[in-house]
Amino acid sequence: MKRILLATTAFAFVGPALAADLPPAVMPLKAPPMARVFSWTGCYVGGNVGGATAHSNISDPNIGVLGPGLGYFAPAGGSIGIDQGAGFLGGGQIGCDYQFASSWVIGIQGKADFGKISSSNPVAPFPGITAAYQLKNTEDVTARLGYAVSPAVLAYVKGGVAWASTSVSALAIPVTAESANITRTGYTVGGGLEWKFAPGWSVFTEYNYFDFGTKTSNLYSTGLVPGFGANGAVADAVALRLRSQEALIGVNYRFNWASPVVAKY
Repeated sequence: MKRILLATTAFAFVGPALAADLPPAVMPLKAPPMARVFSWTGCYVGGNVGGATAHSNISDPNIGVLGPGLGYFAPAGGSIGIDQGAGFLGGGQIGCDYQFASSWVIGIQGKADFGKISSSNPVAPFPGITAAYQLKNTEDVTARLGYAVSPAVLAYVKGGVAWASTSVSALAIPVTAESANITRTGYTVGGGLEWKFAPGWSVFTEYNYFDFGTKTSNLYSTGLVPGFGANGAVADAVALRLRSQEALIGVNYRFNWASPVVAKY
């Protein structure tokens, strides 16, 4: 009995000390923290504002024809005017991206911007006559190729097809003598930077160049100025060369910004 009591008493003092000496490996492990892995993969919608220029070069293939319309006042060489206007514009964009090979991103985007970029020039040989041009809006569908220089910053280039709504008119101040609304098709190239500043949200800045080539179009008389024909009659035909540049800032909201939550061990 004495031996049992002595052994029990010894264990009472020695046991806690032995437990304290056990290696940490036998202690229970805590679950590691969870972390999100961000990706540019996903679809988005957003808006933009900015400024643009429109460069117009218009000529009259009817040079030397003393008839109604711009044929009256086209100077030697057929050029009616070269002019550049500037203005503000705004619109929106929608698209989808896919991130691959760690840092590369490909995507497709549709964008539309609206604003009136007007310009005009007096036709020197005929005082009181002014040629006026206006770029009303542009739309484009482009492919994008980008590289994530950091998880939150994407540098990209883009290019594709573009459309523009324009108008050309001849003014016998202050009356419009003839005019036409013309839809143009061309191409656009550009590039920019996009920064994700919060889950689901990003801001971007980009530059785009548009070239709509040269298109010959009929101008129609308003019937308000004698010598330009009856209302609705073809008064003349002009060839318009149109280019535009724009600088934009904007914001996007992405619907599936982050990949599923994963654990880091």
